[in-house]
Parts: sequence; structure tokens; C-alpha cells
Amino acid sequence: MNNLFNWDFKYPSQRMPVLANNIVATSQPLASQAGLQMILKGGNAVDAAIASAIALTIVEPTMNGIGSDAFAILWDGKKIIGLNASGRSPAAWTPEHLSHYDLMPDSGWDSVTIPGAISAWVELSRKYGQLEFKELFEPAIEYAENGFLVSPITAEIWPHLSKRFKIKQFPNFHSTFMLNRKSPKPGDLFKSPDQGKTLRLIAETDGEAFYSGVLAKKIVDHAKNTGGLITLEDLQNHRATWEEPISIEFSGVYLYEIPPNGQGLAALIMLGILKNLDLVSYESDSVECIHQQIEAMKLAFSDAYRYISDPASLQFDPSYLLNPIYLKKRAKLIDLKIAQQFEAGLPKIGDTVYLTTADAEGMMVSYIQSNYMGFGSGVVIPGTGISLQNRGMGFNLIEGHPNQVGPNKRPYHTIIPAFVTKKGKPLISFGVMGGSMQPQGHAQMMIRIFLYGLNPQAAIDAPRWRLMNGRDVILESGFKSDIYKGLSNRGHQVSKELFYKFGGAQLIYKLEDGYLGASDWRKDGQAVGY
Repeated sequence: MNNLFNWDFKYPSQRMPVLANNIVATSQPLASQAGLQMILKGGNAVDAAIASAIALTIVEPTMNGIGSDAFAILWDGKKIIGLNASGRSPAAWTPEHLSHYDLMPDSGWDSVTIPGAISAWVELSRKYGQLEFKELFEPAIEYAENGFLVSPITAEIWPHLSKRFKIKQFPNFHSTFMLNRKSPKPGDLFKSPDQGKTLRLIAETDGEAFYSGVLAKKIVDHAKNTGGLITLEDLQNHRATWEEPISIEFSGVYLYEIPPNGQGLAALIMLGILKNLDLVSYESDSVECIHQQIEAMKLAFSDAYRYISDPASLQFDPSYLLNPIYLKKRAKLIDLKIAQQFEAGLPKIGDTVYLTTADAEGMMVSYIQSNYMGFGSGVVIPGTGISLQNRGMGFNLIEGHPNQVGPNKRPYHTIIPAFVTKKGKPLISFGVMGGSMQPQGHAQMMIRIFLYGLNPQAAIDAPRWRLMNGRDVILESGFKSDIYKGLSNRGHQVSKELFYKFGGAQLIYKLEDGYLGASDWRKDGQAVGY
């Protein structure tokens, strides 16, 4: 397979791509190495992905935890397959129960849906793993019990994300994730022995301890004592589901995403709209190119926030939104000179970990795991180190809306792994973590690599834009000054933001021989291989 990119590196970067027959790329170096250890022990890309994901719950707790949700897309050697391990709402979550809120809460028990990450580890290992399930936990348990040195970017954002949780309201959070009531500094040794004990229980019981055993009882007891509605039946009823990914053709390749309740559909809609515009006639970092991308993203979000929901609540098949006639009609709404509203939804900031792995046998895994907002809900189960996500925040309270909160429902989900094929063969496993930045990041990566021929590492290094709400757009440093002026003249409300608002990418590209691994400078992570 000929490479579809050049080997130029036009943007300032702290990274070079890694070229090897086996690759692991994650947002934290210790997690990358945990995954590579599994391949060195005779495991495959799935074993590596699971070990990396488990390690990330310890070494990057600001973004994910044992109580996270997860999704995956993988090339199993023959075909593309997806896994949805997002959790459902408790059975007692009726609209009436949450009717006293103006918006879905972002902390406490009323933001917690059933955590699904552990079910993802179990399902992936059971269906595709080569190593014993217990082996995959060894690096993470080592870091939990004996400690790890906190990496710089993780340390930088730790205090910003933890300040939501006051010690009187969230004492278990502080005793688990703070050092003497303070956030750790770069290089501080951080231990989490309770998490180590919990991971041992999960490893020894193939996850059953979490959904029906000792840990499940602790979750339910803490909920009863502190106002939560999660029951043992809610936990026992959780199931991860295997899915057929949805896709769209773009510039000779196919981008695959997990179908709703994930927001990957928004990336597909955006690219489908852009296929009807002459984007490539403009420079990649020009005002004209970026303006059209932003407008297409607005149109995509207006549909995503209106229709994406639990699959059981969808008003129609999501493929209708990818109909070429419909997308062409939507593209005609874009004015090349004026920024418009299109009644877009209200994107939310989110925090997530993404990883990707590939092995010499041809298996590739695209995997994402998240608490949603930083440390999640702030609810930490005493004596376990389990921090629970706040994915319930993805619901809304709009009467009759398909994503209205209700019992036993999966909410609109921001975390989305991505995968690209060419002529029916695997090409790229990638993701761009970060709330509503994710579909925007997926599309920007696709455009830079496949329309403009950038090296995948250069595509990661390039400055990003992010649509926030209405005409509000934030830009990363690195764009020329005339971009700000040009977008403002078109009616965009433009501001500059720091790097951590623009997500973090990890990527593996299949070469004719071996792979190219690339990792984002916006994270502590790295690509490793051999």
C-alpha cells in the first residue's frame, strides 16, 4: 500500500513518529509501555490495549478511572467490528426524579450512569485476547500499590479539574486523589493502594466482583447511604454490546465510527457536507478552508444534538443523515463569506483517554475510555479507589426529546474511537480525545491527511480550531494573525485558548511493511514500538 502522505513536518513539534512492526500509542508513557509489555510477552494488540487502558485508570486519573465508560473499534484481522461499553441510567431515573434540575447535574449521584469500562476489558479479552486476563492487570497494580511519578501535563491540569469537589461534600475524593489536601506536582510519587486492591479483585473474578460481587455491594451500599439510586440489579443488568460501525467515504478512504449513542455520526456528517464543497482549492490553513469546516461542523452538531440518543430511542436510522442528497442540500446552506447559526447544539468540555495498538499479525485496536468531566462525578466508593463517571450529564431534560433522561437508557456519548480503511483494508486507527472536540478533531485529521497529504504526526502537530456555541470559535496558537481577522470579518466570534482545550490525538498508520505511530504533544503520552 502506497503512503497517502508526505514526510514533511511543517509544524513545530516535540515528537517524531515511531516506525515499527508493533505499536502502542497512549496519552501517558507508562501506559504505553504497559501495553507494549503484553506484546513482548506474546500477547496481541487487544491484550496491549486492555493493559494500557487498565494502567491509564491509575497513571492518568484526571481523565479516566475504574468507574469509566469505554468504546472500541478494531480490525480483528478480517473485518471491522465495534464495541459499545457505555452504561445505562439506573432504573429509578425517571424524568420526575430529575425534574427539579434546570440542567442535568455534573456531579454527585444524579450524574452517574452504570460504568462500562470493565465490561469492555472483559469482552475484548474473552473474544480476542491471547494472554490470561489477570496478566493484563500487572503493570497497573504495580503503579497503584508502589506508586508512579506524576507526569507534567497531568500534574498541570490536576488542580483545575479537582477544584470542583469541595472536601466537605466529597471527602472520599480528597482522601483518594489528593496529597495532604493538595494536587500532586510533576514528579511527585503518587500511590493508590485501594485501587490496587480493587484491580486485583476485578482481575481474579473476570470482572464479576464489580457487577455482581464484593465491589458491586460496596457501590450499592454507598449509594444507599449517600442518596444514589443505583441498585445491584442495575449493575447486574449491564452489558457491553458488539456493534457494526457506520462509515462514510471521503477522499478515497472510509472513516468508521461507532453508531449512536456515540457522537461519531457528527464527524461523518461534517465530512459528507464538505465533499460537496471545493475545499482543496484553498490552502489548508487559509481563512476560506477553516471557515467552511466550521460551518459544516455547525450543521453536523445541529443534527447530532437533535437526533443522537440511546439506539432504542432513535427516531430513525442514523444512515438517513448520511444520505448524499440530504448532505448536498445541507452543504448549500453554507455561505463562503458569512458565519451563520444553524441552531447548533451546545458542546460541552470533556476529559478522556484514547489509545491505539497494532501488532505484527495485523490486528489494530482503536480504544477510548472516559470519566467525562475530569475526575467524573466526584463520587468515590470508600476503600476502593473507584471514581465514578458523570456520563448522565449527556442526557437532557427536554420533554419528548429522544435523549431525554429516563430509566435504563444510554445517554448521548462524546467519546468516540475512529478507524480508516482503504479498499477494504485497515489503514489508520486513531482518536482525538476531548468532549465535543472529538468529532471536530476526527474531521480535521482526515482533512489534513487525505486532502492535503500531511504526515500523520504533522497532522497531529497542526494547530486546531474548535466550535463552541453559535458563532463562538476558539483557535489554538499557531495560526497566522490574518486567520483571526478573516474569520472575525465573516462574523465568527474568535478567541485564542490554551492547548488543553483542543484534545489529544494518538494514531497508528499501517505502512506497506509495519506501522507508523504518532502521539500528540498536547498530552504526556508517547508512541512506542519494536
